[in-house]
Formats: sequence, C-alpha cells, structure tokens
Amino acid sequence: MKALLPRIEISLSQIQHNAQILSERYGQKGISLMGVSKATLGDPLIAQAMIQGGVKFIADSRLENIQKMKQAGVSARFVLLRTALSQAESVVQDVNISLNTEFQTVKALCYYANLSQKVHQIIVMVELGDLREGILPCDMLQFVKKTLELSSVKVIGIGCNLACYGGIKPDMQKMRELSELAEAIEKEFQINLEIVSGGNSANYEWYESAQTVGRINNLRLGESILLGRETVNQQAIPGLCTSAFELTAEVIESKEKPSLPFGEICRDAFGNVPTFLDRGIHQRIIIALGRQDVLVSGLKPNDDLEILGSSSDHVVLDSRHRNLKIGSEVKFSLDYGGLLSAMTSPFVSKQFISCA
Repeated sequence: MKALLPRIEISLSQIQHNAQILSERYGQKGISLMGVSKATLGDPLIAQAMIQGGVKFIADSRLENIQKMKQAGVSARFVLLRTALSQAESVVQDVNISLNTEFQTVKALCYYANLSQKVHQIIVMVELGDLREGILPCDMLQFVKKTLELSSVKVIGIGCNLACYGGIKPDMQKMRELSELAEAIEKEFQINLEIVSGGNSANYEWYESAQTVGRINNLRLGESILLGRETVNQQAIPGLCTSAFELTAEVIESKEKPSLPFGEICRDAFGNVPTFLDRGIHQRIIIALGRQDVLVSGLKPNDDLEILGSSSDHVVLDSRHRNLKIGSEVKFSLDYGGLLSAMTSPFVSKQFISCA
C-alpha cells in the first residue's frame, strides 16, 4: 500500500537515543527527567521510547493524552502540566502528580481524592518572571501552609516555568531563587520536597555552565528529546539526533509563473495585505499542505527549495529551477511549533520507520 500524504515519519530509535543520552547527562548531577509528550498528542509508542531511554516520568498538559497512554498500557508516573478545576475528579483518577497554582483547584483535588481514598500528589508552581503560570514567591509559604492542612493531597515538590510565554531565560539567578525557595519551604514546614523542577528544554545552557545545580533535581523535556535541540538558542545538542521527525507532502502543481501577482492587491484569506519580491518568471510548485495542517513557519525544506507563502490548504514554494513533477514528494524538517501542529493534525498521517 502506498504511504499516505502528507505524512510525518517518526524514528522511535532516535527518540529513545535522545532520551538515553539526556537521562545520562542530566543524571550526572542528580537531575531526573519528565518526558513531555504533548507535542506528539500523547502517542503511546513515543512515550514508551522515552521511558526505554531512561525518562522517569511522562508529562502532558492534556488529560486526554494521559488517559490514552494509560489505556494503551504505558506504565509510568504521569504528570499533568496544566490542571483545570473542571477536570479535578478525572485528574485524581488518572494522574499521579499534577502541577498547581490555585488553591480552589487543590481543594477540589483533595475532595475527589478523599472520596476515592487516595492521596493525590502535587507540585506547586512558582512565578519567577515568565508570567505564565505560578504563585508569586512572596505568597508561596502561605499557599503551601494551607495545602499542607488538607488531608488527601500531598505537596511533593515545587517547580517553575521559564522561556515559554515571556521568554525569560532560566539562568543561574533564577535557579538559585528556586533552590532557596525550596529550602525555605522545607525549613518552615519540616518537610522534604521530592521534586524541585527547574524548567524545560531551555535549561540546557544553564546546566552545562553550572558548577552546582543547587536543589534542582528535575527537568521537563519535550523539544530536547524529540528534536535534539535546546530552546534558548535553537542549537542542536551534541550527540543527539535532530531528525526523528520528517514531514513529507505531495507536489500537486508545478509551473513557471510570474513572481508578482497581477491585479489590485487586497487582503488575503487571513486578513493580511501581502508583499512580494520580483523574481521574474520562475518555477513554482504547490504542495498539498496548508495552514490547516501545520504551522508553515515551522517548516524547513530539506531540499534547495524556498517557501514563498501559504493558504489554508496550499504551500507555495520556489523550486529554484528544479522541475519537480506533480506527484513528487517534498520533505521538511520541523521546529517545535511545526511538530506540535503536524502531530495534532488529523490530516497528517503518522508513520513509524526503522532508522538507525
């Protein structure tokens, strides 16, 4: 049977390799890893490859993804990265650990855990400047105090998120602040925090330059495992595979055309007024892929092609005088945004391949 198009080809061996190298590298300084599966729609085979590589936890922001992985037989400590009040009952049933910032949500988790005769474990997230989720440091002790008074939830750690919303770098100072806060909580309440989660794939530069990691003993990694890159400078990490995912689409038109549209220019389908570079008559191809399928800005052609633009269902490329015929295949590497959109699109088929 001919492979479906568009498709994303996935090498489980490369993902396992990356997980193993990173687990060993971070493990040298006592840091465990949560493999973040959200960019792959919680694919059970990919989660299993992470676990086989040494990842200790599987973390996802979508409860539905965790439920799918559990139903497929994936065995791990599951961590929910985004906890909603409306899902509290299901969180208690299906998740080992959840990240939290709102006391009302924690109380709901406690209520349902008590009904189920469980103790639900939570990591409290602190705001260190990125301005996504987190409790301000000045409010942390009071939040932990109130949570410790609840009977069916257990604070097992604290964490922070950086370099996502605000682009704030996880540097020495930020990690020092998190370490000091962990120590202050332990001293104040005479408890031991099992997990101090310092961040994500953006923490690679900090780790490589740090003489000591302080109390940080966990990171939540998606892009580094899946794409072999750190996120601060978008650089490949030495020793990791960067081609575990490759997107392929079909050429549906190949013609010589002017590079400048002719007629009065108005807004395009997405409300923008486009501008164009005059390249003269040139060879252009259209592939059966569009913004409904993938974040086009997250694609990089593997051949000597250039993306000129896109609409909902088409991507237009300059084929650089290559006469690509209709039915030909064009391959792309992806950044994290491209991977996230392609893996969650119902129009992009997923194919696992054998690859060294």
